[in-house]
Amino acid sequence: MFNPAQSAALQSIWHGHRSTMISVKITDRKVEALDIISLTLASYSDMPLPLFTAGAHVDVEVKPGLIRQYSLCPNSGNANDVGQYKIAVLKDATSRGGSIALHTVEVGQTLRISAPRNLFPLAPDARRSILFAGGIGITPILAMADALSKHNANFTLHYCARSPEHMAFRTRLKEGSFADRICFHYDDGPQDQKLDVEATIAAEGPDAHIYVCGPSGFIDLVVKTASAHGLPSAHIHREYFAADPASTAAGSGAFQIKIASSGQLLTVPEGKTALDILRSSGIDVVSSCELGVCGACITGVLEGVPDHRDMCLMASEREANTSFTPCCSRAHSTMLLLDL
Repeated sequence: MFNPAQSAALQSIWHGHRSTMISVKITDRKVEALDIISLTLASYSDMPLPLFTAGAHVDVEVKPGLIRQYSLCPNSGNANDVGQYKIAVLKDATSRGGSIALHTVEVGQTLRISAPRNLFPLAPDARRSILFAGGIGITPILAMADALSKHNANFTLHYCARSPEHMAFRTRLKEGSFADRICFHYDDGPQDQKLDVEATIAAEGPDAHIYVCGPSGFIDLVVKTASAHGLPSAHIHREYFAADPASTAAGSGAFQIKIASSGQLLTVPEGKTALDILRSSGIDVVSSCELGVCGACITGVLEGVPDHRDMCLMASEREANTSFTPCCSRAHSTMLLLDL
């Protein structure tokens, strides 16, 4: 029987040791759309999997040395089904090996995953929420819609895909309890059903909250439009699947990092990341994607001004200059004092 206190305790333990990975078994594999599969993951032990909140993701060890992040979506309509997790995987032609490898797994195989981590949470006090999903970006957005529906919240979901065949969870959404809150948009459909981002956001007041996940261009369009219509940055929430290679390139000259606990001063040369230098100096920093997307390596900054090149920090966090992603970001100041 599920014990909420036990699960919460386990989640706390896992978050305290983010590098810990546990083994889960694949109990179901389903084709959800063209080039998209879902995998249902269950614990091997009697200990329930930790609860997760809408927008959360897990790190998945695809194979030794290759870790990728996948958003969690509700399994059978229950985001807090502690017995199992569900992830969706797009077979990406530009994949660096992760999605293609996961498309070859079968029921019964073992994967190792991290505890859920949420860098894309719902705002608890939102008057109204507008959800935008592009392609596989439906995975965290589906969890959000499910959670909002269960709390009788005011929301609308706009789901965009190239065609109905490319739309994951389409049947589930069309037949679900909040089908009347969903607008489906297809690139190959009539013009009048395509998403008009400008008109959609213009119709909302400045107290609405916008959530968007999908391809980078899609996210950028929604974010820029929302900003142009006066929505504060704290009301614009987004999650990227990959960082912009130009923004994460290890360039722009050398800088120094200082370790607050020891006073050790290290130089990060051009062509190397701060994470590279920290590791080579024997300083352990938890990391995962190493692209500035997942947030696993976020490190506190006590002095100095980071050159933020990540895709995970909110605008307010960047402006505060108290957080740093050593896997990709650099420095505007000559030195950063890190809370390590």
